[in-house]
Amino acid sequence: MRRVVIIDPGSGNLASVRRAVEHAADAPLQVELVREAAALHGADAIIMPGQGAFAACRAGLDALEGMVGALYEAVRVRATPFLGICVGMQLLAERGLEHGVTPGLAWLQGEVAPMDPRGPEGEALPLPQMGWNGLDFAPGSHPLLAGLEPGDHAYFVHSYAWRGAAPGRVLATTDYGGPVTAIVGEDNIVGTQFHVEKSAATGLTILRNFLQWRP
Repeated sequence: MRRVVIIDPGSGNLASVRRAVEHAADAPLQVELVREAAALHGADAIIMPGQGAFAACRAGLDALEGMVGALYEAVRVRATPFLGICVGMQLLAERGLEHGVTPGLAWLQGEVAPMDPRGPEGEALPLPQMGWNGLDFAPGSHPLLAGLEPGDHAYFVHSYAWRGAAPGRVLATTDYGGPVTAIVGEDNIVGTQFHVEKSAATGLTILRNFLQWRP
């Protein structure tokens, strides 16, 4: 039986994420919510949700003794498939600019910066970006997107967004006063700005693809 661990950094919709993972699975899974670094050893896949401010989520992760090092060993050294959700995805960046500068895990190039969405007449659009937005991507470009079509909707809640990604690392965008990074990925690492656990059929498809993924 495959073992999936969901890291609890003190934020995130953990119960909903767990239910969504269990619902998306096409085979029996052992799904664990974890706060101990040792629990990452032997995991077949790792998921890290996050909600709220970048700095608070980073502080919550740092407060878990040995977790950042264990994550690096599991994901960057042993190449365990990793999915970051919302702020869990943002923490993959080099830094976040929410209420000051906070270092990220720096696994992927880029930073998380304030959004400044504008409408057709140059008017400021409301923040946070909240609600259902269509995804734009090249069909067949990544296993995470299998079974989806451009325009399929996902549920977003955020006021900060990824910018400065390396070429080819943005797997999907959405539009909110201009293009907004929706999914990033590199090697065995993927992250979604939107909440897969709240994104109905689109989110379940992405989770199912992630659980089946063998990068």
